[in-house]
Amino acid sequence: MKHSARYPVSAALLRRLAYASIIANVAIVVTGGAVRLTASGLGCPTWPRCTDASYVATQEMGVHGAIEFGNRLLTFAVGIIALAVAVGVLLHRPRRRGLLPLAVAVLFGIPAQAVIGGVTVLTNLNPWVVGLHFLASMVVIGLAYALWRRIGEPDGPTVPTVPAPLRALALLTTVVSAAVLVIGTWVTGSGPHAGDQGAARNGLDPEAISQVHADGVFLLIGLSVALIFAFRAVGARRAERAAVVLVAVELGQGVIGFVQYFTHLPAVLVGAHMLGSCLVLLATLAVQWSTRERHPTPVTPTPTAPDAAPAAPIPTAA
Repeated sequence: MKHSARYPVSAALLRRLAYASIIANVAIVVTGGAVRLTASGLGCPTWPRCTDASYVATQEMGVHGAIEFGNRLLTFAVGIIALAVAVGVLLHRPRRRGLLPLAVAVLFGIPAQAVIGGVTVLTNLNPWVVGLHFLASMVVIGLAYALWRRIGEPDGPTVPTVPAPLRALALLTTVVSAAVLVIGTWVTGSGPHAGDQGAARNGLDPEAISQVHADGVFLLIGLSVALIFAFRAVGARRAERAAVVLVAVELGQGVIGFVQYFTHLPAVLVGAHMLGSCLVLLATLAVQWSTRERHPTPVTPTPTAPDAAPAAPIPTAA
């Protein structure tokens, strides 16, 4: 008996592992925000070591060193979960096509994201690199979500559940949501929470770029509300529910954004806004998934052997 057959991984366990991967990647975004919001971005002033002489934070580095090093340790925990998912995909029976590429992408996305994090330290928290670090995490979260959804689907062909114009509207909403995330990193790069008192800012006018960000949010909410009514008009209840959740998340995120702006960006609200960004991404992807579904693979009947031809008559003598 093969070793992998002795230790099968059920679909239920595999999906729980994938869900844990989503949560872990969202958590590291929030803790990464805590590093920046506590001005601990250079708590470990170099990378991959914490200092030139040590891989770990020392007592002399104080609380900032402990916070930054703790976030680095969390990266290993997130990577271990991703590795468990990839191993689970390999051990799962029957073998599912399409799962392994997503699992590998998540697994290798985590060290790639960590390298970008190291570059942020080596560039003294360059705001453009810090923004890229955040966006890389968003990509990994998206891949982890895709894997989680794919595990719960059959392996048959994808079938649309809404008309083509509504699928195009959902895709446009996803693109605008991604643009809002990108512009949000520009707003952050122009603001006061640089991660260290000596870190540079991106030079954009905070009020002007915040207005651009707000305009993008208004557009996103408008598109999302349009999706609710459009899905309702065609009777796509599952898609309609996903769009309602998206609008609720967007409104909550918008309230946090406006309050933090008018209260001069308190650290607690900025951290909540980062968590909200992850939730908006996940809710947007949920809408995208609701516009299609996979059917089980059709079972092709096994062809039966044709009936034997009748035996040729035996010639007889004249």
